Amino acid sequence: MGTLSRSRSVVISAALLAACAAMWTPARRVTAQTAPSDPARDNAGKMFAEGRQTFRFDTFGDEAFWGDGLKLHQAIEGSRLGGVGPGVSPKTALAVGLKIDADAVPPELVTQLKSGAVNLDDPATTVALLKLNAVIGVTGFFDGNSNNLKSIGIQCALCHSTVDQSFSAPGIPPGNVGHRLDGWPNRDLNVGAIVALSPDLTPVTTVLGVDQATVLKVLNAWGPGKFDAELFLDGKGFRPDGKSAATLIPPAFGMAGVNLHTWTGWGSVTHWNAFVANLEMHGKGRFWDPRLNDASQFPVAARNGFGNLNPTLSPDDDRITPKLGALHFYQLSLPSIQPRPGIDFDVAAAARGDELFSGKANCNSCHHEPLWTEPGWNQHSAEEMKIDSFEADRSPGHAYQTMNLAGLFVRERGLFMFPQNKGRFYHDGRFQTLMDVVNSYDARFNLGLTDQEKHDLVEYLKSL
Repeated sequence: MGTLSRSRSVVISAALLAACAAMWTPARRVTAQTAPSDPARDNAGKMFAEGRQTFRFDTFGDEAFWGDGLKLHQAIEGSRLGGVGPGVSPKTALAVGLKIDADAVPPELVTQLKSGAVNLDDPATTVALLKLNAVIGVTGFFDGNSNNLKSIGIQCALCHSTVDQSFSAPGIPPGNVGHRLDGWPNRDLNVGAIVALSPDLTPVTTVLGVDQATVLKVLNAWGPGKFDAELFLDGKGFRPDGKSAATLIPPAFGMAGVNLHTWTGWGSVTHWNAFVANLEMHGKGRFWDPRLNDASQFPVAARNGFGNLNPTLSPDDDRITPKLGALHFYQLSLPSIQPRPGIDFDVAAAARGDELFSGKANCNSCHHEPLWTEPGWNQHSAEEMKIDSFEADRSPGHAYQTMNLAGLFVRERGLFMFPQNKGRFYHDGRFQTLMDVVNSYDARFNLGLTDQEKHDLVEYLKSL
């Protein structure tokens, strides 16, 4: 090829490159300015928002039970406001463990509360807080724009949220009003005492097949921080030793990666959400668990058809099932609470306890790091645990779940709970302190731990 031809080729090639560059430049600018689509990330954000909304505010239609059935809203109002009885003042509501969301209280009311200008002995104040949607886990339904409370419902947050101690005012003890702490069990909440206020307990007596006096005896025996999810299944209100059959409300945080989540391991988080929303909160949904058809173990559930609940319910009328996925997602996003070195635990002692946990004490054989439970079927029989089988025998698997240990320091220190409700470990709260737990394991399994080793192990447990 001659020099001229080669020069012409170079010019043509350069022109083509320039043309290509001109064609591609706008595309590069658009790509740089527009973030690429990520459907999984977008969906995660959507599910998180929907799940939090459900956890905090969705009643699943359970107002038909708590309001229309039990008429609990009438007890809150009191006779002066059109209800029955003396009514429920804010002081009474807070005393039984209900919490107020400080972020839902308008600034002018905050000012009045801090100046002591709000009557905390007046049920009308409680009704006003309900209208503000400020009572955590409880929704009031009103007659239009009036202050006439016509029904009431509850949410997941009632039992599985509390508040910090960021708010204080005359007449309001710390820990009653503050910012939400989702996933924290409300160890102050006296569910039994609240239900016992109901003007009409017929929906409960009918399901259980007992009289009102018996129901009140059972409810008033629960005490703060406890609930008996199996009562509507087997009708057992008390243990053989005469103590209440209710168990502690478990935390709803730190569940990611953990298989069974309840004290006796009924199923996954989604199963338990459906179970609670349908059978405990009494929302409107579809539920299927044929294990509840066993009349010998679950006579109440079998008699009421709880193993196959609402089989003909139209999906369009199901207020629970469509929300289970996002609710599950949000709960799994709730992290375990992180203890502070030197404040919540002794660093040097915890380091020694770490060695004991995986060594002489053999805790890690079940509470496997970092899940602090087995990565699999995390259940053990009462015989394996060398304890009584009462609560285990109330579940299909006749076993106890290996508890996730993260966040134990919260109970040991009594953070964000009434002082009298601190501590209490195991499913029924039989051990008051972590040292009591360690002493029990030491005796049951002949570990031979010294006093110093027990102390170190406790400090390590507080560091999780």
